[in-house]
Amino acid sequence: MTTAPPTHADYQLSQLEQLEAESIHIFREAAAEFEKPALMCSGGKDSIVMLRLAEKAFYPAKLPFPVLQIDTGFDFPEVLAARDNWVQRLGARLVVASVEEAISNGIVVDDGKTSRNRLQIGTLLNAVEVHGFTALFGGGRRDEEKARAKERVYSHRDDFGQWDPKNQRPELWSLYNGKLHGGEHMRVFPLSNWTELDIWHYIGREQIEIPSIYFAHSRRVFRRDGMWFTESDFNPCKPGEEVVEKIVRFRTVGDLTLTGAVESDADTISKIIDEIAVARVTERGATRGDDRFSEAAMEDRKKEGYF
Repeated sequence: MTTAPPTHADYQLSQLEQLEAESIHIFREAAAEFEKPALMCSGGKDSIVMLRLAEKAFYPAKLPFPVLQIDTGFDFPEVLAARDNWVQRLGARLVVASVEEAISNGIVVDDGKTSRNRLQIGTLLNAVEVHGFTALFGGGRRDEEKARAKERVYSHRDDFGQWDPKNQRPELWSLYNGKLHGGEHMRVFPLSNWTELDIWHYIGREQIEIPSIYFAHSRRVFRRDGMWFTESDFNPCKPGEEVVEKIVRFRTVGDLTLTGAVESDADTISKIIDEIAVARVTERGATRGDDRFSEAAMEDRKKEGYF
């Protein structure tokens, strides 16, 4: 005797499908609510996942907002290449705000001590003012760093671009308050509930193109502050530092003078997932020199207007 087929479909969503649906909802909600949004894209894995989610949110139409990158001048070439490929494929408009140009125009001051990463703050806030952006989509995740965990999905910034963690709006039942006064803007974080592991599972499921430096490869590096940094004209070795050839990969990407690599043989997505599953240090804590200056380094930058 055969068993009767089920009379209804199973509408249960997997965890990844739930995260995707939530992020797509956030993109659509913000695009409808804010007059002039933009998507911040560094070319790293999180911002590229955002591009994929935004593509799904508005398909078959093109993205209804531009892609914004704050160029430090010290970015990895592989990262910029991946960014350009995505922008070209999506037919999106790319707005690049250059730290180098901001220095030349007197918008920010290069004192020879401040990192390009910190100089992104003034460059970003100037881009917001020049282009009149009222909302910026960012790829921050709450498992990334302590200060990120204080963020709402809609993160309010005052008319100086500053973030006050004690003055954020409640988001009960996923209802978002996007009301703005003159000069204010909102940072919107569609990946708030994602983890690094979720990002890699999604990259694998969607077969998303990401920069090659996320996978294990041979690179000339030197040891500094417990991390392996890329040999570069922008980042000369100090006395006592020696350049060696290592098999490494990057867990996060940014200013190459501050972003360290990890020794790894993970050259496929499945191997990376296995590696991250047992990791006990977040990617920023393990490989971002700018987050090691103090316990509150990220929070201090965010209060000034950082991503």
